[in-house]
Amino acid sequence: MGKRTSQSNSSKPTESSSDNKPDRSKLKEKYAQEREKRMNKEGNNQYHKVPREVLENFQKDPWSDPNFKRDAIHKDIEVLVLGAGFGGQVAAARLIQEGVNDFLMVEKAANFGGAWYYNRYPGVSCDTESYIYMPLLEEVGYIPSEKYCRGQEIREYAQMIGKHFGLYERCLFQTEVKSLDWDEGKARWRVGTSRGDTLSARFVISAGGSLHVPKLPGLEGIEKFEGRSFHTSRWDFDYTGGDINGGMDKLKGKKVAILGTGASSVQVIPKVAESAEHLYVFSRTPSSVIKRYDQPTDQKWVKEATTQKGWQRERINNFNVIVTGGKVKEDLVQDGWTKTMQKLPHWGGKSSDDSIEDSMDRQTEADFQKMEEVRARIDENVKDKEKAEKLKPWYNLFCKRPCFNNEYLPTFNRSNVTLVDLTEESNGEQRVDAKGMQVGSKHYDLDCIVYASGFEFGSDYSSRLGIEMTGQNNLNLKKKWEEGPSTLHGLTSRGFPNVFFMTTAQSGYTQNNTHALDEQATHSAYIISQMRERGISYIQPKQEAEDKWVDTIIQMGKEQYKFVEDCTPGYYTNEGQEADKWLRGASYGKGSPAFFKLLEEWREAGELEGLEIVYEGKSEERDSELSEKKSALIEVVEREITPEVDGKEEVRQEKTCHPSMEPKEMTWLGLVMYGVRGLGLIW
Repeated sequence: MGKRTSQSNSSKPTESSSDNKPDRSKLKEKYAQEREKRMNKEGNNQYHKVPREVLENFQKDPWSDPNFKRDAIHKDIEVLVLGAGFGGQVAAARLIQEGVNDFLMVEKAANFGGAWYYNRYPGVSCDTESYIYMPLLEEVGYIPSEKYCRGQEIREYAQMIGKHFGLYERCLFQTEVKSLDWDEGKARWRVGTSRGDTLSARFVISAGGSLHVPKLPGLEGIEKFEGRSFHTSRWDFDYTGGDINGGMDKLKGKKVAILGTGASSVQVIPKVAESAEHLYVFSRTPSSVIKRYDQPTDQKWVKEATTQKGWQRERINNFNVIVTGGKVKEDLVQDGWTKTMQKLPHWGGKSSDDSIEDSMDRQTEADFQKMEEVRARIDENVKDKEKAEKLKPWYNLFCKRPCFNNEYLPTFNRSNVTLVDLTEESNGEQRVDAKGMQVGSKHYDLDCIVYASGFEFGSDYSSRLGIEMTGQNNLNLKKKWEEGPSTLHGLTSRGFPNVFFMTTAQSGYTQNNTHALDEQATHSAYIISQMRERGISYIQPKQEAEDKWVDTIIQMGKEQYKFVEDCTPGYYTNEGQEADKWLRGASYGKGSPAFFKLLEEWREAGELEGLEIVYEGKSEERDSELSEKKSALIEVVEREITPEVDGKEEVRQEKTCHPSMEPKEMTWLGLVMYGVRGLGLIW
């Protein structure tokens, strides 16, 4: 939200007179105009102008005990799990299922929940169906109370997972890992924490997530405001009153500003508008807001569907196929995501006689039509034409995460709600002062400012986690990933033995994030269990395997980037960052179903292909010689393998990557769904 030059909004797309379809040329022109007026050459750096002491104040945990103390721990463990959100919890659950019980979780919050621990703002809820989003439902034996659970139920369920798997006694809360240093002699990671602990771990699973470090807009004067201000993820109920359901009685007579119109804002704005004397909504890029299909859990459905073993996995896979453009016999989920995808003509990708260009052309047309529907819904719900125009998104559907809400748009019909378009009304001037906000020539007197400005997605991985990670030969992770991540399958990185990174970069992305986390957790737990069985000390990617995987991601990403470079800036597009970094951080271009299948086949092969292996008690590196049958794996590893065995050593050296890693012709689906969110966000 830095300084920008205002541009005229007079160029509006019109419908073509011949077929009543949107005029594509005028829409493209409009999209380009809207993108240009929002571009900031500083990219993600625009969010780091706030003095550190001020930023830290916004990041304080209001839900923890500030006086918490404990004795330092000195302990050797097999697995260290960084983070205790859903990512860390599914990692722990899959370790237990593989028979790995010697692990320790470290979490800076005071309880389980991850993003749901911090985000307790009024109206907070999940925008992905609860029955597929909330992990481990079958294992825990729990059924959510409604299709889209409220944040409190999700947070309480995370605590239920902790109790079910015995994770409370395996977790250090209110503790941050500050350093990870590889000890080559012991083949272990030395771990330093904020509580003075000295830990030693054989394996590290990094599941720190990406929705825990609040960011603030790059506005001048944030620290000068004399009223109350806070981030949505650190909601101050002492000031507002009420709870996550609303009822903020202490806002009576207060003038409140909310900065941002993303996913959190869409949920919280209707609640604040009900209580405040006046609400000012400051918007940079409006969200596309689609109908939300919410309802209480049908008990008849519970009896019929959830009694079948594997029901959740079936439902998860069904959803993932649909939202990635595949065909299914039946839409089991029937929510905003699946209904939206299936309404897009030819969403399943290109036909056999289509060129990629023809397929993209048809999909672009479909996207234009869908976004016209989104804009038409705004006209139907918002009576004030000026407000309606300010709320309209002028970009392709997946340039910014779609929101699903039925209360947001009608809120702007209230007389106590003012919408301020920062791209049109600031004339390059927007700042916070002691009494409120100055936008262009107009000053807004405020009692409270709520920053709904999101989280650090585009910052480098080490800085966001707050960990200094030093691997082999004093290799620093931040330095290695300076130009973008470098991994095999997004999970392992050469120079950092036995570390598993749970991110979307160079991995598989799906709109149901916990699905991807579970797949990564399953894969990591498998590798760890195989290493224990085979007497392997440590693994890391072979250099050629890592290089080839990175190149695969980049080659696929080049087609994806053609879509992203036309988008308005935001966290989906990493604020329009340069192509090279974006490409290295993209997700697997053929889509998450293909990526998850790749990992599954990799495990079934049992060869730990692409990994460099060091065995316990041996200094030399050698590849394992494995048969296709798992029953023969241990026998093969235990016998002495010599380089003369049928010349197979040479064959293994040539075959460093799975054949499915080779870049092939990509569908539109890969270009859109995995380009848009791949974007190098998670490093």
